[in-house]
Order: sequence, then structure tokens, then C-alpha cells
Amino acid sequence: MQFIYPTFFCRKEIKNLLENAKKRADYDYICERVSYYNKLDKTFSLQNDFSSIKRFFWHSKKWFSTYFCDCYEYIRYFPLNYQFSYLFGDINTVPRQPTIVKARPINDKNHNSIILKLNKYRHFYFLKDKIPFREKENKLIFYTALNSKRRLDFIHLYYSHPQCLCRCVKKSNNIPSEWLASRISIKNQLKYKFILSIEGNDVATSLKWIMSSNSIVIMPKPTCESWFMEGKLVANYHYIEIKDDFSDLIEKMNYYLQNPEKAEMIIKNANEFVAQFKDLKREKIISLLVLQKYFDMQADVPRVGVIQP
Repeated sequence: MQFIYPTFFCRKEIKNLLENAKKRADYDYICERVSYYNKLDKTFSLQNDFSSIKRFFWHSKKWFSTYFCDCYEYIRYFPLNYQFSYLFGDINTVPRQPTIVKARPINDKNHNSIILKLNKYRHFYFLKDKIPFREKENKLIFYTALNSKRRLDFIHLYYSHPQCLCRCVKKSNNIPSEWLASRISIKNQLKYKFILSIEGNDVATSLKWIMSSNSIVIMPKPTCESWFMEGKLVANYHYIEIKDDFSDLIEKMNYYLQNPEKAEMIIKNANEFVAQFKDLKREKIISLLVLQKYFDMQADVPRVGVIQP
């Protein structure tokens, strides 16, 4: 639908949309999230590798990728000669100039990483879980592709543990055949009380749907963040935190098995954290304001020559 709706109307609509946003009861919350995703506090000028919006539109190699579509959904509201820098894919470093990305490291030096809600249909999948926590199996499940050493280390430690069901779902020459298994559906994973989440190349894709369920997330402290604001998650309030070497996993599991009311409180807090992302109109306003701030902070008014498709 977004490819049919003329961008001319988008650019007429944005002024009223953002003006009306100021009248919302949750406008302070909106501004807080905009500041979280876009931390720029001084003007800047783009150097070398950047694109005008019009050039971006007609860059055929990006057409119909999920990253392109998600970026296009909001960037089309701005004038075609505006310039911006973007990096698509799994990003776990900070660019040298202000750049639109999906994810960034969690630290106090990530101002150049401007987060937008990219690859959202893969990452922002929420569900309704009909199985109460106490009716689930007293085990942890972790079925994963081995795109990080930490995931491999975990399976090496726990693949044969009686309280854990963990396997690799992609064949690799570096792992024993007994570690391999076919993929398991999310529905079947929800039969277990505990679901492990470990970051891959950047953020953990599974984290969002687990936190929307009646199972409980177990994970080490996150090191990367995305539109989901992983940096705001509180250990043992939104998820069960374990050590980076996973050595306290069974101890933590047994504690919450013996104290199910505390586990249910964490699940309730996780569900409430997820709920803030379900207001689609508000998500759109926040996305547009993140980009508006990005363009407002550019030192010079963007002007490029007309680029023919």
C-alpha cells in the first residue's frame, strides 16, 4: 500500500500529523522515546557516503528488501532532496557519522547510531500465549542457528542436561551430529516455562515474542539494542539474568520453579513492556519525529541536483 500512496500527499500530511501529536496525553512519553533513539545533541554535516532520499527511492538493489520497505515507509514523508546516511543489516558497531541503523551497542558513545524500526516483521512479532506459566513444562528450551560463539558455547555446556532442551537447527562441520535437530515451531516452544535468548550478530530476534508470552526469558545482560529498547530492560524484573558464562543457569531456574509467583511477576512486567509497542499510530509518530530530528540537526540545508530514475 505504501508504494501506491503518492509521496506528495505524505509530505503534505506530516505537518498536521506532528502538530496534532503535541496534543496527545502521551506526548512526553513520545519525546522520551525519540530522544532515546536519536541522541544527537549538536549539528553535523554528512561526509562522503550518504544518499538523497530520491536517490534512495530509485536504488534498485534495495527495492523490496525488508530494510528498504521499512525505511521507505517513513523517509517518504520528507523532501526528496534531503540527505541521510544509512546502514542496513546486522550492525553492532557505531558509524563514524550520524546514520540510520536497526541496532547499536549499548553504551554512552552510540550517538551516531540513529535507530529506526527496521526489519520489523522479523523482529517485532508478538503473540497470544494461552498456556499459563504453571502449566508449562519445567524445562528450558533453546533451538538456535549458530551465528555466534556464545550460542555454541551454551549448547556445548547444556545439550545433555536433563533440565534443558537445546539443539542446533543448522548443520555445521564444527559440531557433533547429536547437537542437531529440526526446527521447532514457536507454538511448541511455548510449552516450556523457560526460553533462552542469546544475541546473535546484534540483538536477539526471539526476545520480543518470548516477552509477549507466558514463558519467561532467561538471558545474559544484552549488549546491543534496537527499536525494542533492550537497554531499558531491567534484570530480574523483565527477564531472568544469568552470567555471561551461563554458570548460574540451573540455580536461577530452580529458584523460580520454587517461587512461581516471582516468575509470574517477571512475565507480567515483560508483557507490559511489550505493550508499549502495540500502538501503531504512536509508533508512526515516533518514527517520523526521529527522522525529523535527524534532518533538523544537519548543519546545512540539504540541496542536491535533480536525480533521474
